[in-house]
Amino acid sequence: MVRDGYIYALVFLVVAAACWKFTGSLWLSLIPILLAAFFLWFFRDPERAIPAGEGLVVSPGDGLVTETASITTPEGVRQRVSIFLSVFDVHVNRAPIGGIVSHVRYEKGKFLNAMNPASAERNEQNVVTVRGQGVDAGLEVTFKQIAGLLARRIVCRCVGGQRVERGQRVGLIKFGSRVDVVLPADAVLRVKVGERVKGGASVLAAVHPTGEDQPAGTPAVEQGERA
Repeated sequence: MVRDGYIYALVFLVVAAACWKFTGSLWLSLIPILLAAFFLWFFRDPERAIPAGEGLVVSPGDGLVTETASITTPEGVRQRVSIFLSVFDVHVNRAPIGGIVSHVRYEKGKFLNAMNPASAERNEQNVVTVRGQGVDAGLEVTFKQIAGLLARRIVCRCVGGQRVERGQRVGLIKFGSRVDVVLPADAVLRVKVGERVKGGASVLAAVHPTGEDQPAGTPAVEQGERA
């Protein structure tokens, strides 16, 4: 459970107690109790089994894959995978690879609907680049925490120079939002548009994989999860 869930739940439980004390109405008291239960559920943070293997890139968040595209960046051609997080998804974000955070950049912007492709460039966002080490050596992956229509706060708990492990919790985006993952041009995608993924557990792509690999568009193999 993310700490914010306890904070929101406590506030609404206090409101429920006040409603009961001053009105004696069960129905008025029930509304904040239900809201407290919702926030406890919304800020859930389930454990995930992180896939092991050379060059695997896992999803930084839970949600629906809405786009896979080739894009041009100042560093050259890259692939981008976009994931939409609805209000019903887990909103904890995880590192897509293990390595060193080379930079973190916050950008002010708008709050367009996160399903809108323009939100990738125009919305408020936090951009994090990780340079791989260990089994992910040679990889460089950037992921963006993008605010949505309802999301008004992005939380990032990593800083430049910090080491992160693949699947490690690195922050969250409150309420509906989007995460984009920018991959090397030669990455072999293991997801397709319309597929649902889980943060830290679903493999988005493999870069320079060893052994036999799956073709692009093959559904990710999700690992076991402890609730």
